[in-house]
Amino acid sequence: MQTSKKIAIVGSGLVGSLLAIYLRRKGHKVDIFDRRPDIRNIEFSGRSINLAMSTRGWQALDRVGLGDEIRKIAIAMNKRAIHVLDKPMYFQHYGKEGEAIYSISRGLLNKKMIDLAEREGARFIFESKVMDVTLAGATLHVGSEENETWESHKYDLIFGADGAFSRTRHKMQRRSRFDYSQKFLNTGYKELTIPPNSDGTHKLEKNSLHIWPRGEFMLIALPNLNGSFTCTLFMPFEGENSFESLNSEKKVQAFFESNFPFITEDINNLTRDFFNNPTSALVTIKCYPWTYWDKVALVGDSAHAIVPFYGQGMNAGFEDIRVLDDLMNLYEDDWETIFKEYEKQRKSNTDAIAELSYRNFVEMSSKTADKNFLLRKKIEKWFSEKHPDKWVPLYSRVTFSNEPYEEALRLGDMQKEVMDEVMKANPDVSGEEWDHKKIEEDILNLLKNKAKG
Repeated sequence: MQTSKKIAIVGSGLVGSLLAIYLRRKGHKVDIFDRRPDIRNIEFSGRSINLAMSTRGWQALDRVGLGDEIRKIAIAMNKRAIHVLDKPMYFQHYGKEGEAIYSISRGLLNKKMIDLAEREGARFIFESKVMDVTLAGATLHVGSEENETWESHKYDLIFGADGAFSRTRHKMQRRSRFDYSQKFLNTGYKELTIPPNSDGTHKLEKNSLHIWPRGEFMLIALPNLNGSFTCTLFMPFEGENSFESLNSEKKVQAFFESNFPFITEDINNLTRDFFNNPTSALVTIKCYPWTYWDKVALVGDSAHAIVPFYGQGMNAGFEDIRVLDDLMNLYEDDWETIFKEYEKQRKSNTDAIAELSYRNFVEMSSKTADKNFLLRKKIEKWFSEKHPDKWVPLYSRVTFSNEPYEEALRLGDMQKEVMDEVMKANPDVSGEEWDHKKIEEDILNLLKNKAKG
């Protein structure tokens, strides 16, 4: 049991709201500050990428009995639907029978999580901008403008859950020996929408994550409960095919007709939304340490913002909370140890998923339509089904297990080395025409040699 504390959370997003629920369950008094208005009272659209809930996220929700409630607003996606220009759409299943990731509207989930946190007794204080943080005194200074008088609110503990450009982390960055880096992709994104059919059904196959891979740019679409799809166009900011180059309605229309000809008519108000919706940036943020004494800790994107191409941003943030809960159960009132163990356990793992997320952009935008890549995946799937104790695909390790991201990355790199050697040793392999027995023996021997070190 923990002694009840007065705790502040900065940020009412998904991770902050889930943390509030966990803390309330342990008897703590919890206030959540957010500079934004209550999103339950405003339109939430225009700059969102639908979420893909997977095993890590579900485990964090199920631990506090909320998984089934959230599943009601989620749609299972058990496969990718790949749309290329030169052949019919085809599917790539994600995992074993019954394994799926789940599409959830970010806005819908965030509103639901705030409702659930309030139901637990957490207090939300909206339109309250945190201007400064006194770390040693666990005090928030809240106001509207820099030159106005601020209100001060003292707490026992503060959690920064205020996103990639966290004000809480910004204050921690002023400390000596605080490591910080941010790296933007040259690729940005823009939200578009495919509306439902007139009868409310989906225009595309419902239980798939749809991808139109086009090399340096791509379009994805995830299903919503109302029959629509939230689409996201990823492309460079500058260059030949870029957001900068698409500077007129005529150019946008021609670009979509050329590159996405079969869905152009389905995208609702294409040119209007293209120019009305913002073009947003994609950033990876790393920092360390994540905590200050036993007073302040960063969670979610505040500590480890990543690009969205593995669908693990929210899942990694929810896993932060589950790990914190494990440590609170273990160390009870020793918050300094809780915080130190938390950052030690999570730092290397979130660095690993940041790397994997960047790599998956290359896979989604280019390799999903590459014959050699698809053949490698087919061989891996065949081998893993025959030897499940010896080979678990990297995607399954990340998405359908709670194996540490760091371990998944290490084993994934080892498996890539094995497959590189297998493909090099069998240059004539193609399609279904390959010597299954020889491939199997090659992989088994290579795995045995890797195990010997």
